[in-house]
Amino acid sequence: MRLVLIGGRTADHRRTGRPARVFAGITALLAGLVAVAGCTGGGGSSSAAGPAVTANITVAETPGVGDAPLFMAFQQGLFRKAGINVHIVNYTSTRLELRDLRAGRVDVAFGDYADMFYAQAQALKQANGQLAKSSLNMVVVADGYDAEQNTMEVLALPGSGIVIPKNLVGKSIGTAPAEVMPHSVTTQSLPYSLDTVATQSVLDNNNVNPDSINWQALPSQALISDLATHHVSAILATEPTIFEAESELGAVPVLDSCTGATANLPLYGYFSLRSFADKNHAGLTAFRNVLVRAQAEADASSSLVRNTLEGSEGMSVQDASLLTIGQFPTTVNSIDLQRVISLMFFFNAIPSVNENQLSVQSMIFH
Repeated sequence: MRLVLIGGRTADHRRTGRPARVFAGITALLAGLVAVAGCTGGGGSSSAAGPAVTANITVAETPGVGDAPLFMAFQQGLFRKAGINVHIVNYTSTRLELRDLRAGRVDVAFGDYADMFYAQAQALKQANGQLAKSSLNMVVVADGYDAEQNTMEVLALPGSGIVIPKNLVGKSIGTAPAEVMPHSVTTQSLPYSLDTVATQSVLDNNNVNPDSINWQALPSQALISDLATHHVSAILATEPTIFEAESELGAVPVLDSCTGATANLPLYGYFSLRSFADKNHAGLTAFRNVLVRAQAEADASSSLVRNTLEGSEGMSVQDASLLTIGQFPTTVNSIDLQRVISLMFFFNAIPSVNENQLSVQSMIFH
């Protein structure tokens, strides 16, 4: 056991052998989130007395551990108690969330920071740096999920000879396909996701030229099979793929993508259009306050997150205990979020606008 102090908190890290049944539990987790996400309301019994509804907010999310506090608050009826009618809608990608956020079909989107910032930068570029309310002009409502050790890794097969970052030179790394950021087959070294940007940074810090890496965009369900058949030399994965690779193939970590300059890197946040935030300031503030309360509970006790996953996704206590859970922030730190943008600029993963134009400070919802 290692006790690591992170941001004033002590986190307990366990790297134990993971049985094959873990992935079945994680698959149930994702299926469970899809089922729960169709619910409308503030959570809890619909017959329970509560304050009059003062706001209706539709939240878009993709299944995973990162937005567990959202479901905690929903299941505990915290939104209803605050007079907020919340409708959670499941999506398969951040790209689709952005499409419906722009169209006004959802009010808040829980998305990958790199994709969201890329979309905002693209809008800035098209509008010559001056965003109108009618364009994709977003605000950061809350910081949702930040990296922890072992939440994003490059893994290789045992006996492959790939054991340290330098062994990855000239190799192909399979990872999830691009969603919002583009990926060109002619420039396979160009990062196209938060995962690839973070990994480029760690490679650079280990004196490995990021241009020597070929990113192979693969469907998430193909990562394990393509690694097993040597179609790729390694894979860049997050949970639950890390679990599956280790339990089924005995895959070993080559590098942790969230260390050094990328330690505690913000991964996901809650975004809304500025036009919606201006018209619904009180309701969105109430939503954020409830969410922050749930985030604080989740960050103080990972057992609450695990209990949520066990209760709503049918996971066993043992399976849930093997999850590597990141951090759930209770404030929006503009300096930390700007790190994501700076990394994207440094590795040419963002449209050619002035970095100062894409200022997180100006995007924070107050």
